[in-house]
Amino acid sequence: MTEPELVMVDAVPSPALRPYVTRLTAYRETPAHPLTRNEAAFPGAVLILGLGAAMEVGGVRVTSFAAGPGDRFTTTRTSRTTDGVQVHLTPFGARRLYGLPMRHLANTVVPVTDVLGPLAEPTVTRLAETPSWHDRLALVDRLLRERILAGPELGPQVPWAWAKLVRSGGRVRVSALAEALGWSHRHLVARFHDEVGITPKTAARVIRFGRAAALLRAGTPIADVAGACGFYDQAHLNREFRALAGTTPGQIRPRPGAPRRAH
Repeated sequence: MTEPELVMVDAVPSPALRPYVTRLTAYRETPAHPLTRNEAAFPGAVLILGLGAAMEVGGVRVTSFAAGPGDRFTTTRTSRTTDGVQVHLTPFGARRLYGLPMRHLANTVVPVTDVLGPLAEPTVTRLAETPSWHDRLALVDRLLRERILAGPELGPQVPWAWAKLVRSGGRVRVSALAEALGWSHRHLVARFHDEVGITPKTAARVIRFGRAAALLRAGTPIADVAGACGFYDQAHLNREFRALAGTTPGQIRPRPGAPRRAH
């Protein structure tokens, strides 16, 4: 069976963006046949500035869109060439970029006009008029930098708690975070809903899954991954992978037709 052709070019976000943008990628994919994928949950948000055909994402037909953080996988379907720029944002990057409480985007896909407003259409038009992928990435970097740094300021507490969760692989106790901040559990949850979009417990779950998936892709045996990441047992690991990625630990590996990197 002929595999889809997926070409990607990454750019390192400019220094001012690095607390807010974890990946900046130009892409083009030409499917050889109608293509369905399950996109795993991950601890952040996605912005797609699409220039090609529309695709179905979570049951919504979109070309340019934003997807918030969540606790489930998202199914995408496409049958025609798609291209554009993909931005992986931290929750705090998305919060400042969109100027919205992140709870409104949790487990949700919305057209880009819903989050970028009047900026959306001219941005996509300028990208379409820019033939060089590297120039497209530079353009998006500049626009993100201007918009994010002009966005609402965030206090240090939730980013601190988030960093603790990430560094621990999702294993630090939520009660310990609340105690360290001098907050009640209820207040910590409310602030996470506003700035991250999901609860600290859910964030820990998604972070733990991400660490487990990375270890599996690196070749770590499944039983060792379950123990290293704090799952009760292998059955627990299997349930989490089905819920968060629509797959099993044994199926986690580089996709067939791995993307070709352009230089």
